[in-house]
Amino acid sequence: MLKEAKLALEDGTILKGEGFGFETIKTGEVVFATGMTGYVESLTDPSYKGQILMSTYPLQGNYGISRDWFQSDGIKAEGFVVREQNKYPSHRLSKENLPDFLDEYQIPGISGIDTRYLTLKIRRHGAMKGAISTEEIEDAELLKLVSEQKNIEDIDLVGTVAVKKPKIIGEELKHRAVILDCGIKKNSIDSLLKRGIGVVVLPYNTGYKEILDYDPEALLVSSGPGNPTRVTEVAKTVKNLSEKLPISGICLGHQIISLAFGAKINKMKFGHRGINQPVKNLITGKVTITSQNHGFTVDADSCKDLPIKINQVNLNDGTPEGIEHEELPISSVQYHPEAGPGPNDSDNYFDSFLKVLKEY
Repeated sequence: MLKEAKLALEDGTILKGEGFGFETIKTGEVVFATGMTGYVESLTDPSYKGQILMSTYPLQGNYGISRDWFQSDGIKAEGFVVREQNKYPSHRLSKENLPDFLDEYQIPGISGIDTRYLTLKIRRHGAMKGAISTEEIEDAELLKLVSEQKNIEDIDLVGTVAVKKPKIIGEELKHRAVILDCGIKKNSIDSLLKRGIGVVVLPYNTGYKEILDYDPEALLVSSGPGNPTRVTEVAKTVKNLSEKLPISGICLGHQIISLAFGAKINKMKFGHRGINQPVKNLITGKVTITSQNHGFTVDADSCKDLPIKINQVNLNDGTPEGIEHEELPISSVQYHPEAGPGPNDSDNYFDSFLKVLKEY
């Protein structure tokens, strides 16, 4: 028998459905993602730490779970909200079903939710603090947990998902890059390895002198969760290395690099989360469909008198999707060129990374 579960929002809304996964109570910012597939990659993406993930596509779990699709060592989202979950998946690689997957990582899920209604609410009012419970709890008590939690912009999340000590992968390869880990995805590492670039994955708060001790040919500032202004030490490191190494950044890394050169960051109303975000390159005019997961963005107006120039924009809302330094070999993108999940249209960003690495 499926137990009743509840999802509470900071505006006082209580949505009731059926619980699956682990019996517990979790809080987080409630956000939606628009991908029709990719729930395993999304749930294991460190960028979802601190958030309760809702899928706009109504059916989840139908192709099961495979560790081949993991983007980290386990689920990072705080909870999963769906219209319908399938406990009898069909896929040759599947090793377990969605409820067991959530249970393994002690994450609650709730199904039977009108996700269209909830998506429209979030689009209208913005991402909201919430709590999901698969245990018995009074509505008033659940709402109290929602009201007492901090806003996501005030929480330090990067340290909860980043490596704690250096990790060297592909030491035998021809080239070497340092990844400053703010919540790196497995596909980002794989994208570099397949191009002959070995990586040294370092904790986000590693000092610039220690980074140089590894004799890297380039630096990548990774994606990750939360507010980039909570990790200003990473921006300082980027600034200190800006004339010593080629530097690239993805998602949170893009925002951190922008901060390093004086840009400002804004919290978005409901963010970009999905695998169908159109991005236009202002230099070539080319449009690519990208995978994205972020709730903060670089303030375009703040970049006008800076040495970094916006070279890509989102066609849905005009927000910056890429920057490039006027003189130094430094660039970054807001989207996820490594996909996982999503299209591979922008995978050539890693080819550009390799080209710059070789040149410098």
